[in-house]
Amino acid sequence: MPEVYVSAVIDAPLETVWKVLRDFNALPSWHPRVAASRIEDGLTAEAIGCIRNFQLTDGGETIREQLLALSDVEHSCTYSILDAPLPVSDYVATVRLRRVTTTGQTFGEWRARFDTQAGEEDSTVELVKSIFEEGFASIVKT
Repeated sequence: MPEVYVSAVIDAPLETVWKVLRDFNALPSWHPRVAASRIEDGLTAEAIGCIRNFQLTDGGETIREQLLALSDVEHSCTYSILDAPLPVSDYVATVRLRRVTTTGQTFGEWRARFDTQAGEEDSTVELVKSIFEEGFASIVKT
């Protein structure tokens, strides 16, 4: 089972970064690959089990992800992919933030584990890694 891990130091206080990442429906406001997003079935973006349905900017492909855990104490969010144009199954990812106490910055970690088709491991890992890296880079700019 492949695993992807990306980390970043974000030059902003933890509370500021958490406000952005905590909103499960806010991807279009900070991730450059996401054009639009909505939460299905009238649920709120913080309801465990809610499903975000979002479109990508490069052709309008749709991805559906389910919120599995959201912790204001741990500053973390865990979600799974339900439907996506990626060759993955059993995909679970967690974004977690920590305070850098000496500088007031934020340390972010984004990791995912998933299964993929034989022969697709390396390319899928690189794709997921690039998605995470672009997301953190965009948050740094924001």
